[in-house]
Amino acid sequence: MADKIRILSDLAPQVKTQRESAGLSKTELAQRAGKVREVIYRLESGEDVTVSSLLAVLGGMGLALQIVKAGLPTMQEVAARFAEDEE
Repeated sequence: MADKIRILSDLAPQVKTQRESAGLSKTELAQRAGKVREVIYRLESGEDVTVSSLLAVLGGMGLALQIVKAGLPTMQEVAARFAEDEE
């Protein structure tokens, strides 16, 4: 997950890509994380999940959450976000 994630919906495709790259089904990842499959569906669709569920799912893939200073979004990021909202 090299890309910086600024909002929760940015996390969804990252999690899905990592799961697929690891060759895991949603069911397999849920079992590894000790969560129900619904958590994986919610996370990959950008819906709210608890922090503990997020950490468990990331841990199930051997990933960790890193906290870094976000700074302000670039003008390109702002424009892209507004363009998404208009669609």
